[in-house]
Amino acid sequence: MCGIAGLAGADAARHEHTVGSMGASQAHRGPDGTMHATSIDGWAVLSMNTLLIVDRQAMPGPYLDCETGVLLAFNGEIYNYRQQAAAWGIPLAARETDAHLLLRAWAKIGPSCLDGLDGMFALAVYDPRAGKLFLARDRLGEKPLYWRLDGGRLAFASEVTTLTGYGAAPLVLRPEMLSVETPIGADTPFQGIQLLAPATLLSFDIATSSLHQHTWWTLENRQPFEGTYAEALADFSVVLAEQVPLRAPSCDFALLLSGGLDSSVLAYLLRPPVCVTVRYPGQDRLDESQIAATIAADIGAELVVVEPDHLDFTTVLPHLMGALDYPMGNASTFSEYMAYQKIAGLGLRVVVGGLGPDEFLMGYVRHALVLFGADAVLGAGMDAYRPLAAKLMHTAGEDLDPAEAVTRLVLRGPDPDGRIRSLVAAAMGKAGGDMARGLTLADLSTAWRPLVMTSDKLASAYALERRSPYLARELVELSYRLPSEYKISGPTTGKRILRDAAKALGLPREVWGSRDKLGFASPVPTWLNGPLSAWADAQIHTALAEAPTALQPLLEGGLTPGNRFDRTRMQALMAAAWFCDQTVRAAA
Repeated sequence: MCGIAGLAGADAARHEHTVGSMGASQAHRGPDGTMHATSIDGWAVLSMNTLLIVDRQAMPGPYLDCETGVLLAFNGEIYNYRQQAAAWGIPLAARETDAHLLLRAWAKIGPSCLDGLDGMFALAVYDPRAGKLFLARDRLGEKPLYWRLDGGRLAFASEVTTLTGYGAAPLVLRPEMLSVETPIGADTPFQGIQLLAPATLLSFDIATSSLHQHTWWTLENRQPFEGTYAEALADFSVVLAEQVPLRAPSCDFALLLSGGLDSSVLAYLLRPPVCVTVRYPGQDRLDESQIAATIAADIGAELVVVEPDHLDFTTVLPHLMGALDYPMGNASTFSEYMAYQKIAGLGLRVVVGGLGPDEFLMGYVRHALVLFGADAVLGAGMDAYRPLAAKLMHTAGEDLDPAEAVTRLVLRGPDPDGRIRSLVAAAMGKAGGDMARGLTLADLSTAWRPLVMTSDKLASAYALERRSPYLARELVELSYRLPSEYKISGPTTGKRILRDAAKALGLPREVWGSRDKLGFASPVPTWLNGPLSAWADAQIHTALAEAPTALQPLLEGGLTPGNRFDRTRMQALMAAAWFCDQTVRAAA
């Protein structure tokens, strides 16, 4: 996974050494070289950490268009770059890649080229013809990009800690870090540093120091699918079979195979040489390794099983939190980290995972709870989710507002100012009354950010490129357009259309017929109340001794043991490790 960093301003050339240091601080993202370049007018310096995937002999970035002076730093993959090169009439030499296509497309048609790109990316383009720096992110935010203003300069980087090294950025405890375990929107827990929103283009005019942002793609304005279910299944199956293989790299790669529906479908469509699964001995409820073994054997792949224990967690926590930059609410963080560590040890460069279907095809139990009610879900045999269903308890005889129900289900802490409630309501209001679409938009506004960013950050810590084939533009837009009943037809039948596609592909019944979603969930919350209890208390108390007042309630909340569904203690421990990491960085 590549990384980018840079600085734009009238005196940018004077700060070339600073940009070089910024790039060096995230060199783990690009083991094939970290380089920087200054624009022809001296108003921008761009750095790029290069990880070569498409062609190991390709030229590393940044990239300069000699005719126009346009300068590009690029992180990601454009999967349809050859098709777009033909469509735009842009020639590509034998050793040229998607970055060269993007550079020439920008020089030729400017920011409007973004709409033609299907892929994951974060990019920085300086165009001396306009005297502007442009920053852009892909549609669903697979690649991170942070920025900050400093007087008449704009600095940016793939990692927020790169920007904290550029200049002081005091810690700020965002209210959502208590509510949903991570900042939302453009906020970060560092004063003055923002995350560029997905599908957003930022332009910075050097001469006037003016800044403008606009959204270049939206999901909610898609027209509803009007065909029958049989027609929808046929269309969905075709798009699935066409789009997923486009995300397969030409080199050897690994698939994260949990044994669940999403990753199993990818296994059959991509035929990876290596599948990696994570299991925890003694945790039978979390163990899907037997199904994973069946799938791997069926497609002829090597299955690598990672078996972390509680001592592994204590060992890797500092590096894990350093890789994340700040706390993020994701139940499978530890499992993902251990899987990436193993994959990197195998000498691979690309890892594929199954993000997407849960959000777009109603795959979470919380979706069924909102759509069908707690009684229907529990009555369908999902009794393990009773603690979650209990959040929907309300005054008898009164209907619970859908936005309120969603808010209760996503909250993991207090929401005293109602910010999460307002965010959810606003997202659902854009869905035109379609509840399933509203749930998708609510997910993208709340829980999605930590999921997609955890995948990138942890993989990048091991110089791995993480790909998520279900996030193909055509597949995402079709999934969103489908009627609710095509996605979920009952309390236990989320991802209906994907299940039927999997059945047609010949997947085992235990995959497409499974009702429970496990993924790569870990027993860390249980460990923190058991064998790691004293250790966790010590970590939290150490952080409390020096933590700012605003952070103390979050930390103190973790000193009380909870049940296996309660991540409060885990959240506090992650915050403690994050604060200690920041203290060490500040002292360095």
